[in-house]
Amino acid sequence: MTMKLDPNTLIAQLTYLGLPFIGEHYQTLAQQAATEHWSHLQFLERLIEGQAQARESRRIERRVQLARFPLIKTLDAFQWDWPKKINRLQIQNIFRLAFIEQNANAIFLGGVGVGKSHLAIALGHTACLKGYSVLFTTAIDIINTLSAAQTTSTLKRELRKYLKPNLLLIDELGYLPIDKHGADLLFQIISQRYEQGAIVITSNRAFKHWPAIFNNDSTLTSALLDRLLHHADTVIIEGKSYRMKDQIEE
Repeated sequence: MTMKLDPNTLIAQLTYLGLPFIGEHYQTLAQQAATEHWSHLQFLERLIEGQAQARESRRIERRVQLARFPLIKTLDAFQWDWPKKINRLQIQNIFRLAFIEQNANAIFLGGVGVGKSHLAIALGHTACLKGYSVLFTTAIDIINTLSAAQTTSTLKRELRKYLKPNLLLIDELGYLPIDKHGADLLFQIISQRYEQGAIVITSNRAFKHWPAIFNNDSTLTSALLDRLLHHADTVIIEGKSYRMKDQIEE
């Protein structure tokens, strides 16, 4: 005696169980199984494999959305021949992501347009693909967000947004001056993530010029750098702005 399969009931049950891939593809795979003479276990394996891959793709998509990248960049698309000076092997080693597991840091230093933000975003995107939670922001956005939170007594809640991710990307440190209040807020993030969560920072200024970023507060700058650099890789990139490439060639 053969049981009659009700496709609508089956799809409803698969949806309830959170298995949409199987519901969408079981008929196609069943036909392929019959044509290629798969065993029942092979058929089941293909269904489960497809469902697992679909679920992981959704998780990656979700992590990328939560990271708030301004756009997607990859290491493959980086123009290695443009910077005058860049340590490719060092960067490729950072992209292995061991520093995230070690709650360490990576700092990209260089002038405007040499690819610091590209590498930071690509690094964050790679981390998303590997299952890490990531947040991309700028130094000024952190300060503005936390300053606003203080006025509404929600500072602790907003701080958690920057402390929770496995990897925090802070772009454009040094492009705009930061007053004492802003420096104190940024210091809270870096201090509380010290040996607790990985940080990537891009800056257009050498470390010796960082006091000028933080309102010439040498004491705070020293304390901040002490925490950042204790476990860190510093990548120095030299060259002209890639965005000015066409004008330079002309």
